[in-house]
Amino acid sequence: MDVDAILSFRGASRVVKPWGYEIIWARADAYVGKILHINAGESLSLQYHVRKEETLYLLTGELELTVQWQEERRVLQMTPASVFHVPPRLIHRMTAITDSDVLEVSTTETDDVVRLEDRYGREGTSAP
Repeated sequence: MDVDAILSFRGASRVVKPWGYEIIWARADAYVGKILHINAGESLSLQYHVRKEETLYLLTGELELTVQWQEERRVLQMTPASVFHVPPRLIHRMTAITDSDVLEVSTTETDDVVRLEDRYGREGTSAP
C-alpha cells in the first residue's frame, strides 16, 4: 500500500435517507462505521440481516428499538450511551422519539437487509 494513502485523512460520505441521513466514516476490510441521524418521529425499516452483524451506540436523542427473536418481541427505550448488539437474523427497527444520532459499527455486508415493513415503500428490497 502507498505510504501517502496510509498516512492521510480519509473522507466521509453522507447518504440521504427518507428517515434522515447516514454518514459513513469508516470502511475497512472487516468493518464499517456509520453515524445514523434519525429525525424525530421517523423509523427505519422493520428488518433483519442474513450475515451482517452490528452494534449500536446512541450518541444523542431518544429512540425506541423494537427487537424480535422468534416469537418474542420487545420495545426497548434507548437514551444516550445505550448500547445494543444486533446479531444476524434478529428482527429490529429504530424509531426516533427526538432527533437522534446513532453510532453503528458493523461487518461489511452493507446491502444485506431484508425489509419486512417500511413506511417509505421499500419493503422487500435492499434499496437505500
